[in-house]
Amino acid sequence: MNKLNAIAAALLVSTGAAHAAAPDWSKVPAAKFTVFYPGASPIEWITKGSEHGGARALKKGESCASCHHEETADMGKKMASGQKNEPKPIKGKAPAIPVAVQAAHDGANLYLRFSWKQPAGGAEKMDKDNAVKLAVMLEDNKITRANLSGCWETCHGDSRTMPEGKDDKKTKYVADANLAGGKFYDLIQWTSKGGKFDGHVADKRVMEGGKALVDAKGEKKGDEWVVVFTRKLSGGEGDIALAPGKTVNFGFAIHDDHAAGRFHQVSLGYTLGLDAKADLTANKQ
Repeated sequence: MNKLNAIAAALLVSTGAAHAAAPDWSKVPAAKFTVFYPGASPIEWITKGSEHGGARALKKGESCASCHHEETADMGKKMASGQKNEPKPIKGKAPAIPVAVQAAHDGANLYLRFSWKQPAGGAEKMDKDNAVKLAVMLEDNKITRANLSGCWETCHGDSRTMPEGKDDKKTKYVADANLAGGKFYDLIQWTSKGGKFDGHVADKRVMEGGKALVDAKGEKKGDEWVVVFTRKLSGGEGDIALAPGKTVNFGFAIHDDHAAGRFHQVSLGYTLGLDAKADLTANKQ
C-alpha cells in the first residue's frame, strides 16, 4: 500500500465509513411496534392524575408500554376521531401505523431499519416539502421517568402546536435538562425530501450539532416505506454513547401524510440493547 492509499484508509476508519456497510437484513429479526396518533396528550396530562389513571402506575415504576403496548391502535383511533384528547380532529388522519424495526451493529456503527405500509391519508398538507419524516430518540437512563414514559418527557403542554401553546417558537424540551450532565435525548431524523438531521433535545430541540449520524436513507417501494439509519456508536456533544452490552431508552415517531408539529404518530417508550436483551436488540453482524 502506498502512502496516499494508507492515508485514505486511515481516514475511512476514523470516520466510520469503512464499517458503514449495511447488514444482511434478511438475517436480522424484526420487532413489531405500532406508532399511534397521540392527540394533545403532553406529559403534564399523563402525570397530573385527574384524567389519566396511568399517573399512579408511573409513580409505582410501571412503564407506559407495560400497560398500553397491545392497545396503541385503539388509543390512536380515539384521539384521531376526537373522542379523546383532540379538540380539532384532522379528517383523514391515520390513527396508527404498524412498523417493523430491525437493528444490528458491526462494532463501529449501529444500523436501524424501519419499514411500514403507507396508510390512507388525505389530511391537510402541513409540511408541503415532506410527505414523510421519521425521527428516533435515544436516552441514556439519566432523565427522570424516561425509562417509563419514553419520549413523553420532551412533550409539554406549552409547546407551540399544543392547544394551550402560546409561543410559536417553543418546541420539545426536557424540564430538568443538563446537556453536559447527560440529561438529554439524542435525536436523529430522516425526511423524504432527502434531509438527515443529527441533534438533541435538552432545554430546547436542536436539529444539528451531532457527530454520530453517518447516513439516513429512505425510499418508497410500492406502498411500503423503508428507512435505514447508520449511526456511529459514539459521537460528540448531544450524542448518546453506545457500546456492546449497553441498553438505552428508545422511541420513534413518523410524521405521515405531510404532518408537522405534534400531529405525528409516535411510539411508546421502549429499550434498545446492543448484544443485550431489550425490546429491540442490535446483535453484532
